[in-house]
Amino acid sequence: MHFKLIIALTEDSITDKVVDAAREKGATGSTVISSARGEGVQAAKTFLGLSLTTQRDVILLLVEEHMSREILETIEKTGEFEGNPGSGIAFTIDVEDAVGVSHQVTQLADFVGDEI
Repeated sequence: MHFKLIIALTEDSITDKVVDAAREKGATGSTVISSARGEGVQAAKTFLGLSLTTQRDVILLLVEEHMSREILETIEKTGEFEGNPGSGIAFTIDVEDAVGVSHQVTQLADFVGDEI
């Protein structure tokens, strides 16, 4: 079984909604790293030397490769990344190897069937 890592950077207000949508499409778990900071095309604004950037969450989802595109598209739609600039981004990275996921293979087989 081959995996991809989906990394989504979202506004903290929509993290739960994005994770729930990904799970509905077959993601078997997630890790959320809270309070990340970042900048987009425009530099962050400051007021009296204090940063006015909003906090972001980093969502990590290890998913079976055949499911990754549909989950990625669901994350984009749920977070409205294309229609609402600055709300977040998501991308995938190929995973060479993974351990500790053998218990998920049976569950994943139901979703991807003959493709694995």
